[in-house]
Amino acid sequence: MAESNRLTFTDVEIRSYLPSGWGIRPNRAGVWDAGKSTYQIEVYDSTDNLWPLKVTGQAAAASGRLEALRLSVDKLYRSALR
Repeated sequence: MAESNRLTFTDVEIRSYLPSGWGIRPNRAGVWDAGKSTYQIEVYDSTDNLWPLKVTGQAAAASGRLEALRLSVDKLYRSALR
């Protein structure tokens, strides 16, 4: 994926999909890894456990960037419940 096509999200977009009590790790920005074609940011749950939220460029191309974000948050939340 070319640098001009890198995937980004605003803090508001990310927070709008996180479950209640979850948040974005303070003073940390999300990063785009061009080699893996993945956007990653650290989020925390209601007990302050840190989780890596990852959204792939492939998922964003297939279903749209916000839908890919929603699906990634859902997947992360379900794995956190285990």
